[in-house]
Amino acid sequence: MRFENKVAVVTGAAQGIGEAYAKALAAEGAKVVVADLNTEAGEQVAKQVEADGGTAMFVRTDVSSHESAAAMVEAVTAAYGGIDLLVNNAAIYGEMAFDLLISVDWDYYRKFMSVNMDGALVMTRAVYPSMQQRGGGAIVNQSSTAAYLYSGFYGLAKVGVNGLTQQLAHELGGMRIRVNAIAPGPTDTEATRVQAGDAAKDIVRNSLALKRMGRVEDMVGACLYLLSDEASWVTGQILAVDGGQTFRL
Repeated sequence: MRFENKVAVVTGAAQGIGEAYAKALAAEGAKVVVADLNTEAGEQVAKQVEADGGTAMFVRTDVSSHESAAAMVEAVTAAYGGIDLLVNNAAIYGEMAFDLLISVDWDYYRKFMSVNMDGALVMTRAVYPSMQQRGGGAIVNQSSTAAYLYSGFYGLAKVGVNGLTQQLAHELGGMRIRVNAIAPGPTDTEATRVQAGDAAKDIVRNSLALKRMGRVEDMVGACLYLLSDEASWVTGQILAVDGGQTFRL
């Protein structure tokens, strides 16, 4: 029970990897906040956590909105007293448009970046005062190996997440708040199946040292480690969980 008496906010937790993070944190004692725009799915995740013996609440949250993030913090503080842990997982991905940086519709690009890159900063700005008041905390941002590969504006957003992780680690370190990121490789989720289709088989065969797609469960251990006291001297790091897709010296 590494997270007993801790309050954890997980954005984009209504499905996929975020849902797995939320359930795993609850299983280890955390009070979990399912922060998502999808009310129906998000409430279902929170109910399932409760049915499994954990503690959870759903708060409808738009990570691109400072007002929405502030309202989430207010609701969570009223219910649970404050916030200790934050997982910035929310992203536009499953229904992401394909286009080039030089031709993508500008309004779409700005909306995309407001969620996939700026959302982590919006949420961190909203949450860190509560963490500071409680003596510190930990943040995990969801990056991607797309940051190291050609992936258009999706990859660009993840490059931004990596830089944001490293900069915030220094800004918040004096408050005893650690900031790290996970960079998943190709992971077998519904969203990836929509995006990659049959091409996923070629990715596995040609670019992964471990010849299988990642599973949602593969990401959970890394996330829990980075949030836990076991990583008390780890900050500003981007941990690739990618089956050997990327090698960085």
